[in-house]
Amino acid sequence: MAILVFVESAEGKIKKSSLEAVGFAAAMEGDVTAIALGSEVDESELSSLGNYGASKVLHQSDERLNKGVIQAYSSVIAAAMESENADILVLANSALGNPVSARVAIKTDASLVSNVTELPDTSGEFTVKRSIYTGKAFATVSLTKTRKILAIKKNAIELKETGGSASVESFDSPLNDADFAASITSTDKTTGEILLPEAEIVVSGGRGLKGPENWGMIEDLAKELGAATGCSKPVSDMGWRPHHEHVGQTGVKVSPQLYVAIGISGAIQHLAGVNSSKNILVINKDPEAPFFKAADYGIVGDAFEVVPKLTEAIKAAK
Repeated sequence: MAILVFVESAEGKIKKSSLEAVGFAAAMEGDVTAIALGSEVDESELSSLGNYGASKVLHQSDERLNKGVIQAYSSVIAAAMESENADILVLANSALGNPVSARVAIKTDASLVSNVTELPDTSGEFTVKRSIYTGKAFATVSLTKTRKILAIKKNAIELKETGGSASVESFDSPLNDADFAASITSTDKTTGEILLPEAEIVVSGGRGLKGPENWGMIEDLAKELGAATGCSKPVSDMGWRPHHEHVGQTGVKVSPQLYVAIGISGAIQHLAGVNSSKNILVINKDPEAPFFKAADYGIVGDAFEVVPKLTEAIKAAK
C-alpha cells in the first residue's frame, strides 16, 4: 500500500501536525512517501521525516510555492499521487490542508474524510472514525472509492521516533498560469515563539483579567509551561489582545494536551473551540462558572492570587 503524505512547513521547519500525519501514515504499515513544496525547507529537515516513518521525500523546490497557493499545491500533490501510484493521501487537518485536500479529491476522484481521530479499520470496508460537531461526537465513515484522502486531527496519534532517515528526491510537476490565477498578496504572521494551532499547551485569559495591563501573569505562566497564549472573544473585541489569539468557534480552534482557562466564564462559543483539548484546567473565582462543567481540573479562586503562585510553583519544580 503506497501512501503519500503532504507536509507543511513554517519558517523552514516541518510543522508538528505534519509530523503527526507522517506518523499516522507509518502506523498504517504502508510504504510512506512525503511531499514538501517550496524552497524554504532544506534537505536535512526533509530527511528527518524518516525519523517518523517516511522512507522517501519528494521536494518540489519552487519559490512560487513558498506561499500557500491552494490551486498550485493541489495540482502538484495530485501529480505526485499519480507518479507514486499512491491510493491514499494523508495530511494534517489544517487551514491549508482542508482546502488542498478538497481540490485533490476532485482531481483524483478520491473519497475524502476530515478530522480523522483513529487509524482506519480495513478488516472489512475501509472505515475511519472522525470527530464531528466541534468534538462533541464521533462518526464512523466508510470510504468506498479506490483513492482515499485522510485529513488527520491534531493529537490523533502519539509521535514516535524511529531513528530513521528518509531519502530526498527532487520532484518537478509542471505548473501553469491557471494554478496561480489567485495569488496571495500579503501574509500577516502571528507573533510569539509558539503558534496556537501547533501548541501542546495553551494558556488563555478572559475578561476576569480586568484589563490588558494584567496580561503579564498570563505570559509568565505560558513561558514557564512552554505554552502559547490565547484569549476569549470579548478580550480580542475590546482590543486587549490581538485577534489572532482569539480562541473559540469564530476564532482559532485548538486541541492541545492542556488548555488553561483563566478568568473565562465558558460561553458555548468558546467551548466549541477548545473541547478537543486532552485536558482542561479552569481558574475562576466564580464556582458557578459554566467552564467548570467542561473542566478536567478546576481551581476556584482569584486569578490574581492563584496564577502567580502557580507560576512560582512550576518554576520551583523545574
